[in-house]
Amino acid sequence: MNARIHHISILNRFIKPTFDFYHNTLGLKLLMKTINQDDHTMYHLFFSDDHQRIGTELTFFEVREGEDHKFGTNNIERTVLKVPSEASLEFWQERLEAADICHYGIETFNGRPILRFEAPDNTQMSLTPLREFESASDYYPFQHGDIPVEHAILGIDAIQLRVQYPAATEKELTDLLGWVRKGETGFFDTKKQVTVLENQEETFYQEVHLIHDIHSPLADLGIGGVHHVAFGVKDVARLHELDELLNQRNFNNSGVKNREFFQSLYFREPNRMLFEIATEEGSLDPSAYADQGDFFDEIPLYLPHFLENDREEFEQILAKQQHTK
Repeated sequence: MNARIHHISILNRFIKPTFDFYHNTLGLKLLMKTINQDDHTMYHLFFSDDHQRIGTELTFFEVREGEDHKFGTNNIERTVLKVPSEASLEFWQERLEAADICHYGIETFNGRPILRFEAPDNTQMSLTPLREFESASDYYPFQHGDIPVEHAILGIDAIQLRVQYPAATEKELTDLLGWVRKGETGFFDTKKQVTVLENQEETFYQEVHLIHDIHSPLADLGIGGVHHVAFGVKDVARLHELDELLNQRNFNNSGVKNREFFQSLYFREPNRMLFEIATEEGSLDPSAYADQGDFFDEIPLYLPHFLENDREEFEQILAKQQHTK
């Protein structure tokens, strides 16, 4: 497997409207309703395709206190999701309008159609169709409600990063994770340039877009912003190799952490965005996604085995928070 965007993690203020939007409006499968392993009082939701594959996962932390995200450079700015066709963009434009979701109509970026919209807490999202060399048969969308399978969201297509020094971020993605420069393009109707990197994986093609921006103030991460983007590696052995490489180059990093679902490490790349490197392998118990539904309160809380003994305490804390605004 070539390097792939493993998952993208976003900060939202209230978990129930987050669940309702991504599951019932966008039609994504709830893979897991759990808690943040670093803050046990915080909900953590995982969404994925129907096969729980990396490259399809969006995760959300409930952060009730704090400021809204402020636009700026050195920021993980927008998530781009795949849909099957250009006709799918028309379906989604109508669906977003019916749900009173702000969108920008079908535009052109890098020679391809794209539909940008704002998710809860003004999180920046967009949809784009498969390329000619991609096949819908390689994807396993979750079939939900009134969303036809021929228009269902398939997975992560790209991540857009707004940075002061694109060459520095490019170096880390190419040297550490094997991404390849594809070229440059303009950023919509602005004068800003975008470096496009690709993973060169035909069966799960993805891109990273580095928006050159030395003029905007630094972004201030807050509610609605992307906390981190994770890139996948095959196994724990490769993860430890990258850990050693980062140490040799004096990059501060978290060291390898066992998240039970996978193992990973975190580091800040030269433009100070938080990157995670996570394994494709994991030991997720099937019970994590066995009893899903369309209503948040009816879905059981999944806990990693090492937290199970404290379930009652966590459930009481989370229930109390849900009754306060």
